[in-house]
Parts: sequence; C-alpha cells; structure tokens
Amino acid sequence: MTVAAHKAEDIAPGQDVLDAAREQVLERGVGLSEQQVLAVLRLGDDRIQELLALAHDVRMRWCGPEVEVEGIVSVKTGGCPEDCHFCSQSGRFPTPVRAAWLDIPGLVEAARQTAETGATEFCIVAAVRGPDKRLMSQVREGIRAIEDAGIDIQIACSLGMLTQDQVNELVEMGVHRYNHNLETARSHFPEVVTTHSWEERWETLRMVREAGMEVCCGGIVGMGETEEQRAEFAVQLAELGPHEVPMNFLIPQPGTPYEDYEVVDGKDALRIVAAFRLAMPRTMLRFAGGRELTLGDLGAEQGMLGGINAIIVGNYLTNLGRPASRDLEMLDELSMPIKALNDTL
Repeated sequence: MTVAAHKAEDIAPGQDVLDAAREQVLERGVGLSEQQVLAVLRLGDDRIQELLALAHDVRMRWCGPEVEVEGIVSVKTGGCPEDCHFCSQSGRFPTPVRAAWLDIPGLVEAARQTAETGATEFCIVAAVRGPDKRLMSQVREGIRAIEDAGIDIQIACSLGMLTQDQVNELVEMGVHRYNHNLETARSHFPEVVTTHSWEERWETLRMVREAGMEVCCGGIVGMGETEEQRAEFAVQLAELGPHEVPMNFLIPQPGTPYEDYEVVDGKDALRIVAAFRLAMPRTMLRFAGGRELTLGDLGAEQGMLGGINAIIVGNYLTNLGRPASRDLEMLDELSMPIKALNDTL
C-alpha cells in the first residue's frame, strides 16, 4: 500500500540538509528521504530553532494554521493477550493495570465531556488483539447512544487488528477514522512485539484505507530504536500516507520490559517532531502520549511551533495528561484556531 506521490531526493555532496529541505519540502511539498531525515535527526543543538522554524513554515504552507483537537477513552482496558513491551495493558506483564470494561453511559459521558472541550474527534479504544463479537456490539451500541444523545462529534476507533468483515461493519456504523499504529520501524518491530507481526498491522491499515475510512497510524519513540531506525520509521509512515500520525514518546510503565528505559531527551524529541513533519509535509501530526514527560509545558509550545497541528487533550489510556483547559489556553496564546467540526467532515 504505497501512496507516496513523489520520490524524495538525497542530499547532494556538501549541501546543507535544511537548505535542501527548504527547496524540496517547503517549496515543492516533497517529503525528505530516509537519508535526509537521518541528517535532520543528527543536527546539532545550535540548529534546533532553525529546524523548528522550517518545520512550522512547512506545516503552515501545506496544512494551514488550524489544529484538530481529539479526546480518547478506553472501552476495554487491560488484559490484552499481546506482548507489546511498552504497554501496561498487556496481560503478560505484572503491571498495576487490571482488565475492566466501560459501560455505555460512561462512554456517552466521556464523549460529551470531550465535545465540551471543543474537540471534533472522539476515539474509542480497546486493549485487544482484535475485536470479538462482544466488543463490536458494545462499540455499535456506544456509537448509537452518542448519536441519540445529540453529541456533535466525529467517532474514531482503535480496536486492534481487523478482519474484512469487521472493517465493513465499522464503516456501516459511521466510524470515519481508524487508528492502528505500526509503533516503530519494520526492522525494530520484532524487538518490541513477538505475538504478531508488523505486516499484520500493515494489512489492517490496507483494508481500512480501501474501505474509505481515514487512516490514523503512528508509533512510539524511545523504545531502544537507533537514529537510523527513527529515520526508517518516518519514511515508512510517509509511504503509508496516513491522514494522521500520532507522535508518542515512551512513558516507561511499571512492570513492563521497558520500565527502566530512559525518557527521550526534550531536544531530541523536538528534532524528531520536526523531522517527521519534513518527511510528511501534508499529514496531520498529532501530539499524543508522553509529551508532558518528555517536553514539559514549554516544550509542548515549541512542538506546536515546530510542525505539530493536532493534539490529544485530557488523559490518555492509562496515564494522566494535562488538563484540556491548559492545552486550549496554549492554542489560544499561540493564535492557533481549533479546527471546526464541519471542516473535519
């Protein structure tokens, strides 16, 4: 499923990567190659502000000033049979998270609170390998209840790997976007997950796209990958051509194999955000989990001025985020308008 419209170029001998990016990405809208992304990731700290300014210019030219705001809720938490090494919801690790289901009234209330923040997107998430009949039925009932309550918000889902019949059923329910992260570079994936393959995830994304739903696909940075693999991942996502890429930074979860991993350095995180923007000039790039731990308040603002144009507000699946009001105040201070619902449809 390769949808890249142009072949990115490599750096000419002696050429500065940011000079090349200005002509290639800013002027022509062609994303950076893997070699170019790697060169960006290796820029010195003294060039970070120049890099962020360029990434912001690219975002403004090819995406515009608006920011899409989203809230997420877990309808089924914990007890997942997969061994994703970063995840506190895996039933294979001794984490504090226990299996639990959210009832329909709780789901409706979460959607209402999300809509009240001004968000246009509400994502229903479940910790599963893939949905069974019970989960599909609960999602259907939940979507119907949200609609019956008159809550004006778009519904997205993240329910693991899908069959073609399940893809078709979600389309029939009115789900307009599906999230399924590739998580990391193809070459690094076997170090992160052993119970399923990168290719299985790719196949779900292929079916989602062909069924007409928007594809939301990103991953987590800081899981022991090399700089080369970060560049590889950015270009693999660009080849996929997702509508949206969530940018997560590892939150070391107690009880998981990654509980003692170091948090990604803030300056590295900013370099990564900008590099991903330069690899995908037209894609919605969303701040997601771990930004508070990695970047803090000031870093979040720098990221919004360094290529980010979407944000999850409130809490994440098993971790606290910033209060939605603080993120909305930040967007107002940065003069970044929230994308209206009728622009999302």
